[in-house]
Order: sequence, then C-alpha cells, then structure tokens
Amino acid sequence: MAIGRIKAFFELEAAGGIILALAAMLAMIVANSPLHDLYHGFIHAPVVVQIGNFSINKDAHHWINDGLMAIFFFLVGLELKREALVGELSDIKQILLPALCAVGGMIAPAVIYALFNYQNSEHLSGWAIPAATDIAFAIGVLSLLGNKVPNALKVFLVSIAIFDDLGAIIIIALFYTADLSLTSLAIAGVCLPLLFALNRFNVVRLTPYLLIGLVLWAAMLKSGVHATLAGVLLAFFIPLRNKYDPEHSPLEELEHDLSNTVAYGILPLFAFANAGISLVGTDLSSLTHSVPLGITLGLFFGKQIGVMGVFLLAIKLKLASLPSGTNYRQIYGASLLCGIGFTMSLFISGLAFNGVPDAFDPRLGIILGSLISGIAGYLILRGAIKDADHPTWAKNQEEGFIANH
Repeated sequence: MAIGRIKAFFELEAAGGIILALAAMLAMIVANSPLHDLYHGFIHAPVVVQIGNFSINKDAHHWINDGLMAIFFFLVGLELKREALVGELSDIKQILLPALCAVGGMIAPAVIYALFNYQNSEHLSGWAIPAATDIAFAIGVLSLLGNKVPNALKVFLVSIAIFDDLGAIIIIALFYTADLSLTSLAIAGVCLPLLFALNRFNVVRLTPYLLIGLVLWAAMLKSGVHATLAGVLLAFFIPLRNKYDPEHSPLEELEHDLSNTVAYGILPLFAFANAGISLVGTDLSSLTHSVPLGITLGLFFGKQIGVMGVFLLAIKLKLASLPSGTNYRQIYGASLLCGIGFTMSLFISGLAFNGVPDAFDPRLGIILGSLISGIAGYLILRGAIKDADHPTWAKNQEEGFIANH
C-alpha cells in the first residue's frame, strides 16, 4: 500500500515542484537550527578531482552549481531541441505568442529591478535575477488545479517557460562570463566540430557524445564561460532520429532517462544547497534593501506586466489569437505563475554576486517574489477555471475585459 502511494505521488505532475519546495524549506530550517554549522560544512566541503597536472578544486556548493546543474541545462537543451524540431515550438504560428510574451516577461522585471538599483553598479549586476521563470514550480502549481485546466493554457505556460530558459541561457553566456582563457576556449572549440561530425555521420550511440561532452564541460569550466552552457551545447548535437531504427529516438530516450534524476535528485539538491538562508538579524530593512526589493517586485509585478501586456498588445494588433479553450483571466493567472523564478533566479543570483554578499541576501527577494506570485496565480486561476463552468458569465467577463482594454 505504502509503495503504491509513493509511486502514485511521483506520477503526479506537481511532484517535482513539491519536492523542490520541500528541499528549499528543509534548507531554511536546517540553516536556522543548531545544525547550521553542519549545513555550511556540507556545502563548503572541498572536493578535488585531479588527473595528472589537470585538477578541479571546488567546494561541494560549486560542484553542485557548476557540475550537477550542467546536467540540468543538458536536459533543458534536449527539451529545446525536441520542441523546436517536432514539438510545440516547431510551428511558427504557435510559437510567436509565447515567444513575444517571454521576451516581455524578461524585459519588464529587469527594468523594475534596474529602477531600484541603477545608482549602484554592483547591485545593478543582478538585473537578470527576476527575469527567470521556474518551469517545475509553475507547472506544479498549475497541476494542483486538476484536469479542468485547459490543455492550451498548459502549452502556453510551458512554451513561455521554455523561451524563458533559452533567454536565461543567452543572458548567462553574454553577461555573466568571467575573464576568458583562450587555451580552454580552444579546447572547447575543438569539441564542437567533433560532436558535429558524430551527428552528421549518424552515430547514435551516446557514449562518444558524452565523453566529448565531459571534455567540453571541463574546458568550459576553466575557460571563464559558465560550465553549465556546455550541457546546452552538447544537447544540440544529440541525434533526434536513428535512421537505422526509426522507432527509437536517442534524444527522447536520453531525455526520459534524465528527467526523473533531474527533477527528484539534482534540482532538490541544488535547492537545498542554495536556499539555506539564515534569518538571524533579518528584519524589515532586509526585505526593503534595493536588491531583494527589486527582485520581489520584478518577479511579482514585472512578470505579469511584461507577459500580460505583450499578450494584450499581440491580440490588439492581431498578431495572435486567444489560445483555444482559455479566457483572459486564465491567461492573467498564468502570467502570475511566470513570476515563480526560484531555480534559475537562484542560479543567476550566484553568478551575479559571486555567492551571497554580506550587506544583503538576494535569495530573500527570490523566495518572497516567487511565493507571492505562486499563491496569487493559483488563486486567480482557481477562480477563473471555476467560473469557466458558467459559459454565460465567462463570456460577459471576457467581453467586459476586452472593452476596458
């Protein structure tokens, strides 16, 4: 009976988001308990890998963020490639609206954050933190509403989150790169044509790709370009089709094999290692500091303004139409869920401030902004989906909404 219940839990769409939330809560509890020294000892424990003269000497926190998260970005890259070739993003008509909304949902939070921090160049480096959306949490909240959620709404939200991930990858590559090592970049550069050749010659065994990918990751780690981007680059060369066996897709099989490992292992461990916020000495001023305040307002207000604003503009200009089976309140609720930034926001925060500064803690803004966005989005969507059971009422509401906008 217990095993059956556990299996049923992991089959839930919300399971990944729930475990992620529990890992973050556990980190905060442990970090504010007598076990806090043990917690910090764990995340800062030195781990050294050495082969001859080549060595990587990082603490556990960096191995999680630079190493294990490369696997997460690898999975994101696999999903992006699949969606672009055969999925929801393969039709230009379907991707235009979520792509535009994703761009608006990245620009508006960054602008709001910048308005609070433009006078301090160090603080301004965190402008991209509220631009991220956590797909696991957002879909997890949406799935709590049951099977009455329109499928088109799920596709819309997932598509925005995918474009958001792509935007975050580009931002990390362009704006969060340290001093470059030309030698390491040259080694990484050699890996790419080798991967291309494997793909072109229809090599479907994954071992050669993964071995070259490991070299690519190590070179990127030493190059100054963030190592997790190696995961995305590697994913783009994994073949989608096996011409010798059309029934099997190397990419889709690898994506399936990694999904549970990432959702139930890597992301919860990342959350545990990064969400351990000490609340000692925390007061109202900690939340009203320009950095956490800018992040909170950027996630909550910026995301909904950017996503919903662009959505209404696209509808007004007839660039797109309302997704079938949805209404405007549901779209607004989805725009609120886009304000759940958690995983990617924490990741970018670590890059922007090289850890956690002494004067402020950007994670306070990430957690508060994500929490408010998630609760507000859930409440709006619950009401919108319930009201959708009354077609006349819903139609009147939508007509009134359009008339007022």
